[in-house]
Amino acid sequence: MCKAITTLILAALIAACSRESAELHFVTPISSVDQEIISDLAELFRKESDLDLSLTADEMSGEAALDAILAGDADLALVSNALPYRSGISTVIPLYPTVLHIGYFEGREFTDIVDLIRGAKVYAGAEGSASRRMFDQSAVRFGLDENEYSFVSSREVRPDVIVVFAPVSRGLLDQIPDLRLFSLGSPEDIGTGSPVDSATLLNPYLKPFVIPVGTYGDATTEPILTVAVDKMLVARRDLEASVVYEFISELLRLRPALAAKRPGLFSELSGDFDAGKSTFVLHSGAQAYLERSEPTIYERYSGIAEVGVTILIALISALFGGIRLYQMKRKNRIDAYYTETLALRNSVSRLTSDEDRQLLVRQLRQLQNRAFEELVDEKLAADDSFRIFITLSNDVLRQLGANSDELILPAD
Repeated sequence: MCKAITTLILAALIAACSRESAELHFVTPISSVDQEIISDLAELFRKESDLDLSLTADEMSGEAALDAILAGDADLALVSNALPYRSGISTVIPLYPTVLHIGYFEGREFTDIVDLIRGAKVYAGAEGSASRRMFDQSAVRFGLDENEYSFVSSREVRPDVIVVFAPVSRGLLDQIPDLRLFSLGSPEDIGTGSPVDSATLLNPYLKPFVIPVGTYGDATTEPILTVAVDKMLVARRDLEASVVYEFISELLRLRPALAAKRPGLFSELSGDFDAGKSTFVLHSGAQAYLERSEPTIYERYSGIAEVGVTILIALISALFGGIRLYQMKRKNRIDAYYTETLALRNSVSRLTSDEDRQLLVRQLRQLQNRAFEELVDEKLAADDSFRIFITLSNDVLRQLGANSDELILPAD
């Protein structure tokens, strides 16, 4: 009785420990949009989950966020998949896509994107951000010198051109009514060798994206062709796999609440994402979650084993069937000898001369010799059936007056 009570108490303590809230430290993004999303996520986790998300006091750009994770100052960060690979950083899950918005103010005259940038005051996000990195790469590609444009902070000076990655959402451009979006082409250009195809080929983390007409009111009077990149949740490689697994499970469980607050933003959030598109190595906890529904090695090969067993049983059955058929064939042969011997025995009473008796004796001898030949050739079995035949044929020979020395005696 005491042992049972002790077991129940231990089980209760273990269950209580398993429900203890775990805390994960999240890097506060520098982007105001990302900040709002992560704040909503942290609040939802505090209310609905045993996992607790806390945000760092300092805002950090992508590179700084990765440094904080590697230094152990944070567990998770929301960064662009366009950042370069860093050892020790692992992908947890893609959260949502961010779209490249290239904006300019109404009245600015230009003929192409190079003309749009030349001589402009450009806001391209914080230094180290995905939009700043892409702008720098594009400027080099277009042959623009650093003296032909200047970077400004949108909080200090009104820029001429805005280049930022941001999720498509209602009200994003409401505070900038005279802003228009620049299109990198038409939607029909996708897959035709256009500059967008070139950009996505050279940068596999990018994907073509079309902002539909009317998404931002007057800023999108026509479809806007641009590119998108995923915002990824990343973590330290040594963060416990069980914690990451539980975080992904809880995040997907809470997805309807997130989608209700920001419709369309989390449409691609899934527990079956393509890990091959990630810049960073997949975390072991995320890999365990992706493989949660895959069959074990036993389940994977159970079908093959079942087929093998079935074939083996069929072969064994065929073998036994063949043996039985072979034995039956032998039996049919010895039965023929029985029939001939009985026929010869029945003819003894009809003998009328010594010549007929000698002929019958010769026939019995030939029958016995033929039987022995088939025995040697293994067409007959040396079993009780063969012994019965020899005994029966010897009995007939005795009836015919054959000497005992002339009889064939079966072996013991």
